[in-house]
Amino acid sequence: MSKRSVSSAPAVRAAKSVRRTVAPRKIDVSDIPETSAAQLRAMRRVGRPPLGAQTRRLIAIRLDPEVLKRFRMEARRRNLGYQTLIHRVLAEYVQKPVA
Repeated sequence: MSKRSVSSAPAVRAAKSVRRTVAPRKIDVSDIPETSAAQLRAMRRVGRPPLGAQTRRLIAIRLDPEVLKRFRMEARRRNLGYQTLIHRVLAEYVQKPVA
């Protein structure tokens, strides 16, 4: 069996599919209006929660699908994240004395 040359059809297709890096273009931001103080107050931070006195730890927890569904529905009703709601429920629970 003879070897295929580098110019074979699969090699040509592979060469065409390689992503080429493009130099980043400078974005013109001169036409973007300044943000007002009211707009800044209304903005919501997305991503990691704000850091307090102690940082929160990332863990994995397994929940029944129905429990998770109910937390998500309640969180949507209260207009907050479901993980925040779970945190609040657990924080409230651990404040109670254990019998």
